[in-house]
Amino acid sequence: MDDLVQWLRAQLDADERIAHRAGDSFRQIGATGVIVATEGDRAEECASANWAGIAEHIVAHDPARVLREIDAKRQVIDLHAPGEMEYVDGDVCMACDVRGGEPFYPCKTLRLLALPYADRPGYRDEWRP
Repeated sequence: MDDLVQWLRAQLDADERIAHRAGDSFRQIGATGVIVATEGDRAEECASANWAGIAEHIVAHDPARVLREIDAKRQVIDLHAPGEMEYVDGDVCMACDVRGGEPFYPCKTLRLLALPYADRPGYRDEWRP
């Protein structure tokens, strides 16, 4: 398996662990911050946010949404699997080759998926799209 794909899958695994630790409680913006319904009708403030934008960002990136995004990204990775072609030296992306795009592996699609994680350890500049 390609180094970029291994590294990208590790980043998604880390995001998944964080999202699972956050739980799947309902989140909403309260008067002073982000509110999490924890048990029954009891609600707790989990993050005080003086700026509405911060609270909105936290709520918009609820763990359930993050988990759906991780699942979608994993499916995209699986679609862009490497393969061999007689006329190309080295692996090609089977999805991109079929569509007539840049066929070489890792393809631009995988490089774009990795780009948001460029600030994390292990990211290589040669992976930049």
